[in-house]
Amino acid sequence: MPVKIPDTLPARALLESENVFVMGETRARHQDIRPLQVAILNLMPTKIQTETQLLRLLSNTPLQVEITLLHMASHTHKNTSADHLLNHYRSFAQVRRQKFDGLIVTGAPVEHLPFEEVDYWPELQAVMDWAETNVFSTFYICWAAQAGLYHRYGIPKYPLPRKKFGVFSHRVLDPRNRLMRGFDDVFFAPHSRHTEIRREDIERVPELQILAESEEAGVYIVVSRDGRRVYVTGHSEYDPLTLKSEYDRDVNKGLPIHVPINYYPDDDPTRSPIVRWRGHAHLLFSNWLNYYVYQITPYDRRAIPQPGTTSDF
Repeated sequence: MPVKIPDTLPARALLESENVFVMGETRARHQDIRPLQVAILNLMPTKIQTETQLLRLLSNTPLQVEITLLHMASHTHKNTSADHLLNHYRSFAQVRRQKFDGLIVTGAPVEHLPFEEVDYWPELQAVMDWAETNVFSTFYICWAAQAGLYHRYGIPKYPLPRKKFGVFSHRVLDPRNRLMRGFDDVFFAPHSRHTEIRREDIERVPELQILAESEEAGVYIVVSRDGRRVYVTGHSEYDPLTLKSEYDRDVNKGLPIHVPINYYPDDDPTRSPIVRWRGHAHLLFSNWLNYYVYQITPYDRRAIPQPGTTSDF
């Protein structure tokens, strides 16, 4: 089944060229099926690239998903045209009276700042509070996962001595959890971050469960036991060449950066990268949509329960 997106969204042509099943608004109006309403709060400067990555994964399910793209009105967007934002994005103020089945909050290149110094932090806090009553399940990615854990539980982030950059192996800690259904015992996922969260801080919060972690990259997937919040510290949504683009960018700027680990054959950046994470990326997003959203979200979104009232996962 397709993901439903605006007819004019730039990602549509690229996804269709890859034979990804997307559906325009015109065709979707003729289907008598209640689609899942999923909002994507895109905090990345490369908005079109990030939209495409997430839509590619959301389309790989038997469900019809209707997407609403959101941006932070309190932030000046230097890398995205005003026309693109105007035509395809909405502000939080425009949707705050609505309810959604799911919400995805992307990462952001602001790790060097304390949370409170990020210019849109108050607005992001308002979104996270709103999601508690207006969204059934929220999926936080990378910096957003750290921000979500800090805002709700006071869990801090810690600077790393060297950027966690590359593709790392992870272990499934609870294969019975629905989010991990179908995962191999060991799987790969990309990371690209300067900070981390630590297991001991998470273990102090009974409401949280660690589902996957890496000896090299640390905690990877954390969920609230009611299934309403998912925190993923890496970037399973990355395209095959995203890490390469980040590496080439930093090299060209003369910034300190090492070759991404376990990415190029023999760590040789003159060779083509090897994709090791695509299958589990699709599985992670399809499991979230199916088991954490579709299977248990109320048909009438107005009946979304208060946090903590859904069953354990």
